[in-house]
Amino acid sequence: MNDRANSETARETDFPLHLYHHGKNDRIYEIFGSHSAAEGGEAGYVFRVWAPHAKRVSVVGDFNGWREDAHVMRRMIDGESFELFIPGIKQYDTYKYCIEAQDGRRLMKCDPVGFHTETPPANASKVYDLSGYAWEDAEYLRARDQKNVFTSPMNIYEVNLLSWKRHADGNFLSYRDLATELVSYVKEMGYTHVEFMPVTEYPFDGSWGYQVTGYFAVTSRLGTPHDFMYLVDCFHRAGIGVIVDWVPAHFPKDAHGLYEFDGQPLYESSQWDRMEHKSWGTRRFDYGRNEVLSFLISGACFFFDRFHVDGLRVDAVASMLYLDYDKRPGEWVPNIYGENKNLEAIAFLRRLNEAVFRRFPSALMIAEESTAWGLVTKPGSVGGLGFNFKWNMGWMNDMLSYLSLNPYFRMNNHNKLTFSMMYAFSENYVLPISHDEVVHGKCSLINKMPGEYAEKFAGVRAFLGYMMAHPGKKLNFMGYEFGQFKEWDYREGLEFFLRDTYELHGKLSEYVKALNRFYTATPAFYEVEDSWEGFEWLAPDDADRNIVSFIRRDRAGGEVICLSCFSGADAEDYLLGVNRKGKYKIVFCTDDKQFGGTGRVTRKTLTAVRRPSHGKMYSLPIAVPKFTTMYLVYVPAGERAPKKGTTAKQPQINDKV
Repeated sequence: MNDRANSETARETDFPLHLYHHGKNDRIYEIFGSHSAAEGGEAGYVFRVWAPHAKRVSVVGDFNGWREDAHVMRRMIDGESFELFIPGIKQYDTYKYCIEAQDGRRLMKCDPVGFHTETPPANASKVYDLSGYAWEDAEYLRARDQKNVFTSPMNIYEVNLLSWKRHADGNFLSYRDLATELVSYVKEMGYTHVEFMPVTEYPFDGSWGYQVTGYFAVTSRLGTPHDFMYLVDCFHRAGIGVIVDWVPAHFPKDAHGLYEFDGQPLYESSQWDRMEHKSWGTRRFDYGRNEVLSFLISGACFFFDRFHVDGLRVDAVASMLYLDYDKRPGEWVPNIYGENKNLEAIAFLRRLNEAVFRRFPSALMIAEESTAWGLVTKPGSVGGLGFNFKWNMGWMNDMLSYLSLNPYFRMNNHNKLTFSMMYAFSENYVLPISHDEVVHGKCSLINKMPGEYAEKFAGVRAFLGYMMAHPGKKLNFMGYEFGQFKEWDYREGLEFFLRDTYELHGKLSEYVKALNRFYTATPAFYEVEDSWEGFEWLAPDDADRNIVSFIRRDRAGGEVICLSCFSGADAEDYLLGVNRKGKYKIVFCTDDKQFGGTGRVTRKTLTAVRRPSHGKMYSLPIAVPKFTTMYLVYVPAGERAPKKGTTAKQPQINDKV
């Protein structure tokens, strides 16, 4: 570069570099990486990279025959970063940085802030101009930004984009293929959001994307960044939110990635006890280094800014919070207070969420945190981590343990059905039945259910009905909706032929579709999820019959009763305690024939009698089939019973009836 270009570059980059080195730059993708530029009337790209320990850095690629001395970069004003303008560079040109370490080794590294890559197993970065995509989701974004995420429905379909469906020859569906097939499917099934397992570039298919080498590049296996933008855009135009799985806890030791980037620990911690996730074989980020904070926070903001995503599910938060995570005594060093808390990671998570919400106030920041760490979804100002949602792993573990039991033994484990209400309002929860629960011998959701073939389907329907009524947003992993018996395999697509060939699989799909639509049409199931005002137990302790019942309420006082029977025997003469006399309507029943049930519940309007049950003055005599969940609403005198999928207007929560 000439002196004039140098001075112009300095003016453009000095302050961003200053913020970068202080851990306060959440837009490093605007300076680092490769960017379209011009000099002296000649078009090309400018390359910038941070490599403070390097003796020399050069840009190598197809355009210079991968010669290490052809394009040597110059140091920037901070003395730690390097830059170079190269004329004639074109879109899709491949490149790497050749870094000469202090010990003389030459390291070939892909760009930490590269926007596109070769398709694995190749691993060079590719020049790519992110600008130029014409977004058409402005109307969706305006409507989204006006919503209160806590009082809105959230029913998430978790997807692995590489294995949801495959072409007949086994090849992946591209981002644009998915924009046609997956978007229409998710819309038809009635989900409000989709969550992608990691789409940031990764080398090893078997990691499912959780070992990332390209934090600013979506995987090229399925197309280009603009293709991914098109996929998100199509979801938004269909009214569906997009959440992306994001991995700031660790990275792999592949030679071309972040691993000892300039010849020694840089992105990873240099402390012996904090450097590695031993059981994962990966490196842990150094949350005490300002440049790493800027890198990670920028990586999160990048997906909101350039890809318009609605939220991030932050992976493996517990592994970041605890110094002794997956370690034995003697393998870790306590913090300055003698505790096992990683103070730098805690500070990072708070700064991450503050930065995201400052720029994107309606963002979803969802923590996958598997312990009882407190205040995960509370602001940092009161000692919290600052997320707005947390996966409820305790509920998931309890429910799957309970459902896997022979019904005869469930009565002795009834607390697993009810314990979640002891802490349901301590955080803003998402109820997750995720990919982790249907692999490695854990069985698919339907195969976790005891009993014969038809009973397994009934068990799934009853559980999903209970889940939909339980406080908390919802997430389920692909394949559950039509009862795939086989565990998820990342190497092949789902077995959609089951839905199209076998009656019960097809009817389960129709059931999930109907349940999803009932949920979004029923404010009592999602409006009040942070207090007891939205929930009242009717029968939490009917362990002998494996039955629970409760009321969900919305902000206007509308009520829905949920009754779930997980017994292997019918409850023919059950008395359901209720708050008032009069008529009640069964508006949804998982045992209906249209869903693959027996259809034994034919009497849909019931009358409460003055007979005490479950501590209530009135009760409903009701026959409850085994493995069944049903929803009921009260019908005020003189009013017609509501149609299915609607909530009858009820007196206000504190009114006496």
